Amino acid sequence: MRKFSSYGPIDTELHYYAPRTSLIDQACQQLLGENPAKGGHYITVWAPRQSGKTWVMQEALFRLQKQSPRFDVGKLNLQHLKDAPLMEALQVIAAEIAKVVNKPVARPESLADFEAIFSRTVLDKPLILIMDEFDALTNDAISGVAGVLRNIYVRRRQEADKPTWEKEYLLHSVALIGVRAVLGIENETGSPFNVQRSLHIPNLTPAEVEGMFRWYEAESGQAVEQTVIERVFYETQGQPGLVGWLGELLTETYNQQAQAPLTPALFAEVYAAALKLLPNNNILNIVSKAKQQPHRQLVLELFKTGVQIPFAYDDPSINFLYTNGVIAAVQEGKTDYFVKFANPFVQKRLFNYFAREIFPNPGVLYDPFADLQDTITDESLHIKNLMRRYELYLRSNRNWLFRNAPRRKTDDRLFEAVYHFNLYMYLMQFLQSYDGSVTPEFPTGNGKLDLLIYYAGRIYGLEVKSFLNQREYRKALDQAAHYAQQLAITEIALVLFVDHVDDANRQKFEVIYNDTATGVIVTPILVETGT
Repeated sequence: MRKFSSYGPIDTELHYYAPRTSLIDQACQQLLGENPAKGGHYITVWAPRQSGKTWVMQEALFRLQKQSPRFDVGKLNLQHLKDAPLMEALQVIAAEIAKVVNKPVARPESLADFEAIFSRTVLDKPLILIMDEFDALTNDAISGVAGVLRNIYVRRRQEADKPTWEKEYLLHSVALIGVRAVLGIENETGSPFNVQRSLHIPNLTPAEVEGMFRWYEAESGQAVEQTVIERVFYETQGQPGLVGWLGELLTETYNQQAQAPLTPALFAEVYAAALKLLPNNNILNIVSKAKQQPHRQLVLELFKTGVQIPFAYDDPSINFLYTNGVIAAVQEGKTDYFVKFANPFVQKRLFNYFAREIFPNPGVLYDPFADLQDTITDESLHIKNLMRRYELYLRSNRNWLFRNAPRRKTDDRLFEAVYHFNLYMYLMQFLQSYDGSVTPEFPTGNGKLDLLIYYAGRIYGLEVKSFLNQREYRKALDQAAHYAQQLAITEIALVLFVDHVDDANRQKFEVIYNDTATGVIVTPILVETGT
C-alpha cells in the first residue's frame, strides 16, 4: 500500500500523488518544441520550494526518454555545487553530461571549452537538458553557464533553415529549475539568460488533494471524512510538501484506529501537533527565511490588518519570500495583485514564532493578590474587563516591554503586529492557570487576525484591528458580525488598538452593536497603547 510523503520527490510506485498530467504535457511540449525539427525551448521552471518542480520535470524526463529515441535526455542535480567556483562547476556539469550522452567529454578549462561540449563535433544526438537547483550555483557560475546557453540559443536561431540535428550546436532545449537569480533579481548587470519561456508549477488544486485522500481510502478501506480533506486543503492551500506531511500524520503517525474514519477531531489533534510540537524541514526553512533581515521587515508589515501590500515579483524582499514559500500573490479584480501569506498554516507558525521571540516573558500580568472575579470565574470570562486589565498592563510595562521590539524603518514606530503578538502572549499566560487557551486565526491570509479563546466549554471570539478612522470602524463592526456567524457564536468582541483615546470617544465608539443581518452582538473595545 502506498504512503503519503513529503521528503523530496515522490516515487509514484510507493507514494500517493496527483498525476499532474497537464503540467507534464506542457513541460514535454516546451522541451520538444511545437515542431521538434525546429528545436525546443529554453525554459525556466519556477515556483516556491516544495511545490513539486523537481517531480514534474522528473516525470517529463522519464516520458521523453521513453518516447523520443532521437534525443539524448538528461537531468542534472546541481545542489552540491552551491559553493563551487565557476570552473569547478563547469567541469562537474561536463562530467555529468558525459554520462547522459554515454561518451567521453573533454574537461573544460574555459567557458569556450564548455560551450564546445554542445557542438555537433562532440554530441551525436540533439540533447534535451534539465538542470535542477540551478540557482544553487554561485552568481559567477550562474552568469557563466547562462551566458553560454544564451549564445548557443542565438546561434541555433540563426540556423532556422536547418533541422535541429544538423545545427552547429545540438543543445535542443534546456529547462532550468529554481531560477530566482537567473531572472536578474540579484544580478546588478541584468540576466544574461533573457531568451527563456517559463513554466510555473502551481500548488495542488482541491480536486487533486481530494484525489490523493480518496486513493488512500480505496487502498486502506479507512474512510476519510470530507471535512478533513477540506481542512487539509484550506490550511495548506495545496502546498504539496505540507499536504504530504499532514497526510502522513493523519494516516500513519496519529492513526491509532485504522477501522475508524479519519475525523475532524483527529485532524484537530494532528494540526495542533504540527503547529506546536513537530519539526518539519519545510516549515523550519520557511521560518528561517522569514526572520532574515531585511526581509523580516516585510513579514512583520504583512501582519498589519488595515492595508494590503501590492505584489511585485521584482521587489527583492517579495521575490525572496515568495520563492522560499513564505508568501504568495492574491488577485483582486482583473488587474490588482497583493501579497498574502502562503497559507494559513505558514501564517500561524510565523505568528507563534514572532510572538515568542519578541515576548519570551510577558512579565507580571497583575498583582498576585488582585481579585479577578469581575474578569474570570469558574464558569465565565468577561472579555471587556479582561481587555481593561490588559490596557493597565500595557500602561505599567510598556517602557521595558517594547524596548527591543521591532520598529518600522520609515518612522521608528512599532509594527502593528507587535501589539497583536503581545496581546496573544498576555492572553495565553493569563488563561494558562485557569485551564483556558487562546488560538490565533487568520481568515483571509493577508493580515486579518482573530483570537479564539476556549474557556469553560465556550468559545469567545476577539477580532483584533487598529482604529484607523470612523469608516473603517463601521466596516469592522460588520466584518466581526459575519465572522461570528461563521463560528456559530452570537457574540464577539472587536478589539481596536489606538494610540490615545479620551473618555468622550471611548463612550462614543464603545457602544454595543447589534447586527440585524446576522443577529450577532458586537462589543467594540478600545485599547490605548500610549504610543
